Amino acid sequence: MLTISQLASYAGVTVRAVRHYHAKGLLPEPERDHSGYRRYDSHAVVELVRIRTLAEAGVPLARVRALLAAGEQEFGAAVTDIDRRLRAEIRQLQRHRARIARLAAGDSLALPPEAVAYLDRMRALGLPDRMVEGERDAWILIAAQLPEHMPFYMKAKQQQLDDPATLQFYRDLVHAADWEPDDPRVATMSDQLVALIEADGEGEGPEGYQEAMPDELAQLLDAVFLASVRIAPRLLELLEERGWRGWTKLERIPTPQRAAAFD
Repeated sequence: MLTISQLASYAGVTVRAVRHYHAKGLLPEPERDHSGYRRYDSHAVVELVRIRTLAEAGVPLARVRALLAAGEQEFGAAVTDIDRRLRAEIRQLQRHRARIARLAAGDSLALPPEAVAYLDRMRALGLPDRMVEGERDAWILIAAQLPEHMPFYMKAKQQQLDDPATLQFYRDLVHAADWEPDDPRVATMSDQLVALIEADGEGEGPEGYQEAMPDELAQLLDAVFLASVRIAPRLLELLEERGWRGWTKLERIPTPQRAAAFD
């Protein structure tokens, strides 16, 4: 005969668990010896192992009671159902593991390889983390909406990094991000930007670059720029004075003469 401690040890549970199963009516109370202590036989060990196994499999204790009282066929069918559920949970956990592994991969969590390569090149060129992180967040938004256009966009961005003047503008913009909006250097930056735009074929970039971007997405990205860069509102204001509007999706403001030509 076994004491409650010995029973718990044989079944791989705690004494507290044994008492809990007694309280729930899952494990019958045994007879007590002349000193008033519980004494258990081998059948109690088998029952306790069954209870523990079902409980660890996630079976509610109320159902454990019913299964313990079930016939062999019903018990076998229930165990098969539990096994099916556990296998589904394992598959779900494996998917969670895959997502966690992608998290550890950094940029590749939400970006295609060509975008990761672009960000890696920005870092290799020594562009500050602040700019790289801003670009990453913007491209995550774009990749979520326009995944089929990402190779096209990334080719255009790589071409921009090939241009020394554009690369210098990127560096200057990072340093200028915290200037006061009325800093006279902002006007110089706007002139620098207009020169880049007009050197790039009226600001269109590669053929179809602007058209692929929906207006709603461009407006969302512009809002991010306006909120994160202190001089952004003033810079866009100066761009409009120089005949351009927008940021993500630049367009030339028609002059009266040009507008009349289309009437």
